[in-house]
Amino acid sequence: METHRREKYRKVIRWLLVDIAIACIIFALLLYKPSRYSPLETDPASSDSRRVHPYLTHLSSEFYNSVQQEKPFELVVLEEGINKTISGSNWPIEAEGVKFSTPVALFVPENVILMGIANIRGAEFVITIVLEPTVDQQGLLNLKVDKVKIGAMNITPLAKIVAKKMYQNHLATEAIDIEDLRAKIAGSLLNDEPFDPVFKIDDKIVRLDQVTVKQGKLILHWVPV
Repeated sequence: METHRREKYRKVIRWLLVDIAIACIIFALLLYKPSRYSPLETDPASSDSRRVHPYLTHLSSEFYNSVQQEKPFELVVLEEGINKTISGSNWPIEAEGVKFSTPVALFVPENVILMGIANIRGAEFVITIVLEPTVDQQGLLNLKVDKVKIGAMNITPLAKIVAKKMYQNHLATEAIDIEDLRAKIAGSLLNDEPFDPVFKIDDKIVRLDQVTVKQGKLILHWVPV
């Protein structure tokens, strides 16, 4: 009887040790900080939400001038320029008790990677979102979320379920203009809904007909409609 009891206790202890080891591994994976997360230093002097960053002004001007020529053109978005724009905003940002530090955008072949730190009650987690922007054969743009990670842990299936539910709840509770560009982008990111990437600039209309992601740059090819 005593031997049986001791053996039972040993099994319980072994299971507890296994559970503790698994919990430690999961916690380590969640707290893992990818080496490529390296945000630029925030410049307090340029952190003015009312001020448009010079790089965005340059892109807007290049885009507008190209549209006026009514010819196919490419708009090249540089990773460095986007990250300088991001670092010039007001960080950190707090929402729902979670504090978000300066995010980073990475352009790698075929993917756009967004990384940032979420601080929850003093614990910091690096969130990584991998996007695969594509224009399909029907000419529709989809900003497919390919992967979502917290630290080194892949939570893509769970994140997609939660995102889809949030999107559906948002549609059910709020009046949303489905033709608004922000709504289309949200539908593509959260619910995998492609949309027609046609834009009107003054009296000119252009379509985004190809997206190419290379190392360090995003190439957007536009054609007049």
